[in-house]
Amino acid sequence: MKRLGVLTSGGDAPGMNAAIRAVTREALARGISVTGFSQGYAGVMESKTIELTARAVGGVIQHGGTMLGSARSQEFCTEAGLERAIKNLQALQIEGLVVIGGNGSQSGAADLSEKGFPVVGVASTIDNDLYGTELCIGVDTALNTAMEAVDRLRVTASSHRKASLVEVMGRNCGYLALMAGLACGAETVVIPEIKTDPDEVVERLKAAFERGKEYAIVVVAEGAEYNGVRLEKYLQSLRHKIGFEIRLTTLGHIQRGGTPGAFDRILASRLGANAADRLIGGECGILIGLTGGELSSASLSDVARKTKIPDVRILELIHRLAQ
Repeated sequence: MKRLGVLTSGGDAPGMNAAIRAVTREALARGISVTGFSQGYAGVMESKTIELTARAVGGVIQHGGTMLGSARSQEFCTEAGLERAIKNLQALQIEGLVVIGGNGSQSGAADLSEKGFPVVGVASTIDNDLYGTELCIGVDTALNTAMEAVDRLRVTASSHRKASLVEVMGRNCGYLALMAGLACGAETVVIPEIKTDPDEVVERLKAAFERGKEYAIVVVAEGAEYNGVRLEKYLQSLRHKIGFEIRLTTLGHIQRGGTPGAFDRILASRLGANAADRLIGGECGILIGLTGGELSSASLSDVARKTKIPDVRILELIHRLAQ
């Protein structure tokens, strides 16, 4: 192999730049040139490239987002689009591709792999909903961001005896909400995977008030049936029964931004370097992740188009600890 490509796709995640850096420098150390694609698969479709040298990726490890950019490409999802992408890759003399991203990104990687093009995926999504890995790049930083926000809200909530509803990201997966709720001592958590009875939330808040609590926290995933706005409206209608004042805070994309923490920089560096190493060594059609604290790989065909469900037993633990 003389040249490999790398792209970031889907939602950005803290640590993506560290992964790009690791892919690049691992390849360069082996005498392999590296081409980066701007704006994900759209960049492959349009041959928008950046030559990645050791200096080009210098000073990026501490930055959030992705220096390569990310975008969606409807054309890439078609048969004709896949063929065009492969022709572009071959015309650029790229012999293998590292795809850094989440569910949709790895589904695209699987499609390329099925067409015979060598691809290795790197698990990167704050939703942590990829099969084949216990943790993805960006999850730890996003969780710490959510935790810090909730801790700040707790201070003002306790001053005014309020119940804070905190909506976190998670359109299809409640992992962030579930773990943020556990880390922050929430009364309850509302996630897409479990059908929530809003009256149960009312009862939990009422019970907390009657136990003499100065504040209460409810963490809500944006993709839940009762998301932040809908749940707030319902709780406000029963404010007299609950006791607490109700206030909603939506964290939104603040969870994606900011400086990646040490864990995500280390994880991204390990996964990125290993992906380049595997690709150069002739392995392809796999996703590089972390299992049991060790680097692991899973077939892209087993990972694609699936959503990993978080351990919902955590919710039972949250309820037991909310006394």
